[in-house]
Amino acid sequence: MKEPPHLSTKRVLIFANGQPESGPLLDRVLTEAAEACVIAADGGARLARHYGLTVQRVIGDMDSLTPDELDALAQAGADIQRHPEEKDETDLELALLWATEAGAEWIRIIGGIGGRFDQTLGNVYLLALPALVGCDVRLVTPTQEIYVLRPGVNHLHGQPDDTISLIPLSTSVTGIHTDNLYYPLDNERLVLGPARGISNVLVASPAQVSFSDGLLLVVHTMGRAE
Repeated sequence: MKEPPHLSTKRVLIFANGQPESGPLLDRVLTEAAEACVIAADGGARLARHYGLTVQRVIGDMDSLTPDELDALAQAGADIQRHPEEKDETDLELALLWATEAGAEWIRIIGGIGGRFDQTLGNVYLLALPALVGCDVRLVTPTQEIYVLRPGVNHLHGQPDDTISLIPLSTSVTGIHTDNLYYPLDNERLVLGPARGISNVLVASPAQVSFSDGLLLVVHTMGRAE
């Protein structure tokens, strides 16, 4: 799937149908995404408008936007990609799949952590989509970044005293070794269920997390989490 030459899809900012928030991580991402392609997952178009951004594409079943809002988006140049309401994928999933097909290498999602636990959990699990392998994709909140690590050597960047939680997304994650985290892991295993990987602390940047098998979810919180 190709975009017109003037629109790069290497960097993509996706707005889910969440509520407006403010905070240092959101500010940083909005700055980093100055030249990114902006996609709205249905009602995420309102969130993009809140931050003063022009949406290039709206993807979803359009059950969260009024006809007038859709007309205004189309008149502003947005491509409206409408899907049936009865479908297997969520609107955010469709947006992520479109971004990867368009060649995205860097994706940030704003508005994906909200008041519905089922939607929030589903959005977190979307980070493990096979289509996202090799893509730097993160859910962003005012003070947190949430992303998936895959087997191999991974580097975590931040500030000393940032809180790092490592949570298995697979049944087990094996051969874990960490450097520059306060509570070290040395060729160890984390399994689904126990909360052993919660609330580690970044000692120096970058920290290193390597492992041989499984999927690890990283929840990186600015500063010491309460």
